[in-house]
Amino acid sequence: ISASAVALIIWYGGGQVIMEAISLGTLVAFLSYVQMFFRPIRDLSEKFNTLQAAMASSERIFLLMDTKNTILEPGEPVELGKIDGKVEFKNVWFSYDTEYVLRDVTFEVRPGESVAIVGATGAGKTSIINLLERFYEVKKGTILIDGVDIRKMRKSDLRSNIGLVMQDVFLFAGDIQGNVRLGNSSISDEEVRRATEYANASNFIKKLDGGYSAEVKERGVTLSAGQRQLLSFARALAFDPSILVLDEATSNIDTETEVLIQDALQRLMKGRTSIIIAHRLSTIQRVNRIIVLHKGEIVEEGTHQELLKKRGIYYRLYQLQYKK
Repeated sequence: ISASAVALIIWYGGGQVIMEAISLGTLVAFLSYVQMFFRPIRDLSEKFNTLQAAMASSERIFLLMDTKNTILEPGEPVELGKIDGKVEFKNVWFSYDTEYVLRDVTFEVRPGESVAIVGATGAGKTSIINLLERFYEVKKGTILIDGVDIRKMRKSDLRSNIGLVMQDVFLFAGDIQGNVRLGNSSISDEEVRRATEYANASNFIKKLDGGYSAEVKERGVTLSAGQRQLLSFARALAFDPSILVLDEATSNIDTETEVLIQDALQRLMKGRTSIIIAHRLSTIQRVNRIIVLHKGEIVEEGTHQELLKKRGIYYRLYQLQYKK
């Protein structure tokens, strides 16, 4: 409409200027008046679009707020304190809807032991992590930590003893040290620095403008995938968990950064119970034990060399990744 009005004024006003009925300045003034007239209307349309987006967002927010909590706290919780880190799955069955994704899963991870869980996509690897963190409840069976059923623990106590490092690291808008301590004021600046040095993150942090006070954009968009991953390791170290869970933590990383990450991983796992979910078998060859999942069931278990000798599912996965 605005363009049509301008075109009409130029067409009619131009003729009037040619006939010397009005001056050129009058025509320019009218063009300015038209622009001023339509500007508030354009602003209103932009505000309406913003309002529509806000309403859609608010619907999702209220839907989340209205979602009922299905993972309830125990009536008389067991006081945990600092745990040793023994993890046991006993005859665990689990499904997200009607079909079981885990079937009669039983295994034990001793304190300080590192165990990798491998398998094809959809085998149930991430479901094990979801159950251990008690994001979902088991359908049948029991999960124990230091001999205590996790359903008898406070969720905050359980999760404070587990350090979870995901493939997609979420960084908040703020600064570097704020993203390491995550609002925990008991973690000092010196502890933040020690954690980043131990996780091989201090080198790139010192190169940033502002160092540990450098600005971090939402989701860490100004940092590379490898830098975000190293920060997530530093974050886990700063909280000093007894149990470490790595869910595809080295996926989509370039070779040079993977060397740094592998070194940081060995330091991170030292003295901690570690459960590693990985597709890249090169990252798990040093673990104490490997568990192979297939369609929700444990089908093989052993060290890297033992599983290769069995020439089973693990051997086929290894051949697929390293066949030339």
